[in-house]
Amino acid sequence: MMYDKIKADIRGSYYQQQFANDGQRFVAWYVRNIHGQDTNQTKYCITDGADDKQIDAVVIDDEQSAVYIVQGKFHSGSIIDAEPLREVLSSWVQLRDLPKLQENANNKLKQRLSDLSRALEDGYDIHFELIATAELTDAAEKDLAAFQRALAEDESFSASLTLIAPEELQRRYDMALERDNPYLRHALRLEPGKYVDMTVGQTSVVMAAVPLKECLEFPGIKDGSLFQKNVRQSLGLSNSVNKQIKSTIYSDRHRDFFFFHNGITAICSDMSIENGILNMRGLSVVNGCQSLTTILSCSEQVKKLDETYVMFRFYEIKQHDRADKISTSTNSQSTVKPRDLRSNDKRVLALKRALEHRYPDGYLLTKRGEQAPADRNQDRVVDMASLGKHMMSWHSQRPNIAYSETKIFDTYFEQLFKRDYTPEKAIALKEWMDLIMRKWDKDNPLGFNETLLAMKSYAPFHHLLAVSYFFAYSSKQPDRVPAPDVALAKAKESNIYDWIVSLAGKALNMALTNAANEPLAANRVFSPNNWMKAKSSLSGVANVVQTQLMMLPDMGAKDQCAALILPPEAFEYRWQAD
Repeated sequence: MMYDKIKADIRGSYYQQQFANDGQRFVAWYVRNIHGQDTNQTKYCITDGADDKQIDAVVIDDEQSAVYIVQGKFHSGSIIDAEPLREVLSSWVQLRDLPKLQENANNKLKQRLSDLSRALEDGYDIHFELIATAELTDAAEKDLAAFQRALAEDESFSASLTLIAPEELQRRYDMALERDNPYLRHALRLEPGKYVDMTVGQTSVVMAAVPLKECLEFPGIKDGSLFQKNVRQSLGLSNSVNKQIKSTIYSDRHRDFFFFHNGITAICSDMSIENGILNMRGLSVVNGCQSLTTILSCSEQVKKLDETYVMFRFYEIKQHDRADKISTSTNSQSTVKPRDLRSNDKRVLALKRALEHRYPDGYLLTKRGEQAPADRNQDRVVDMASLGKHMMSWHSQRPNIAYSETKIFDTYFEQLFKRDYTPEKAIALKEWMDLIMRKWDKDNPLGFNETLLAMKSYAPFHHLLAVSYFFAYSSKQPDRVPAPDVALAKAKESNIYDWIVSLAGKALNMALTNAANEPLAANRVFSPNNWMKAKSSLSGVANVVQTQLMMLPDMGAKDQCAALILPPEAFEYRWQAD
């Protein structure tokens, strides 16, 4: 029973010491185990308490461009009424007026609302999650359906609501345990006369009309593990195609869904039909992520629909390369993310050829989900998305926007991926960043404060910027950027490689502390997340770096400071990104 499992888990010292009651501990358990936040990030996400405005936690996922508003009900009984739903409804209404909500919220929620506001400006989707250790009453189920309908019909505030009751909570927990290497199993009852079992090209194929309500039973939709082989995850509830899907589900023409929809493609490592049941192992949907996530967001309405079907194509595919080809081909008719569109750009391919020619044991990963051959040196395996973020932080000196793949591969692609960019620089940036990330491990060797650790998904880009600042200011080149490979070679030659990365990390820590201590206008709250995503963070880091450089010679670090000086030809002007 999930209640007993969670009850035992939250007796641990972390939950007991950091959170005031079992309700908070339950939400923290969910944020840690299901959303994958570490201990510092979890503490930062929890907003439960006096004046929490019915919002127990706010989780912002920059990778998925999503905001999760979490409301928890930790209850030992078997059923709960509609009160938690009304609390979610209240939070939904209040979020429409963020300034007023922030004015009356507690300090933790004020801070997270500031972060949420920035996320909404960047086009993030909002997902309300009601997590409970008991089932809803019948009356509450009806309220849930009505609330989901209201969200689906609201064009001005695109959001979804998902009830995560014990069975779904257990399934998500199981999926989280297998997140790094998910292997999904599912059994689907096929309706007589509505499926065809055949062999095509020595491949087992099943084509079936599947009731829309059966789609809700597929594992791994919400956490994305069902779409591990897809070229992209959900494009969001505001996507035009997904709006049309929702519209059909709630219209009186829902029985035509089968004819309006192109169908869903799934692959399995093994499948068989026994007594009308299709048993699948190693299941992955390679085309249909948008449809299934949208169907799930309308779950209560979908449960009521009879004679409403969608076409599924199930293929038994054992070869990984063939599965990848099917994924790419079946998604070619839909718009994909900018990063996917750039994977075959001539500049990216030119850099790939140059890097792999210069380093025969190296590899440039250009496609989402791609893996390097086993014989390649992992220290020289560079991911295109990571490289773009590193170049944005170092060459453009804009780590505050490096977290956004959309900006990197759309708005600023032309500035970043230059045809003359050398493999040596790409490898050097990776090496700098690898060492930086070792300073961000759970042992916290640099003594970062908790607030900084909670921003591990993007704060290290500022750390990389600080490294470049030390070379630039030491060399009297404050308006220019050092070549990362020249700086790396000099740091290794002078044995200051680890020292400068540690010093840069401490500079970032101090810059954030200084910013938090600055006076604010009335009714304003300092948001570390927003500071990181604003230009003010750049000058804050620069000021600390210059102060440290003035103090270091008197602290016995004269030789190290001399080693930071690079020749003028090692510098170039910043690549403009704004």
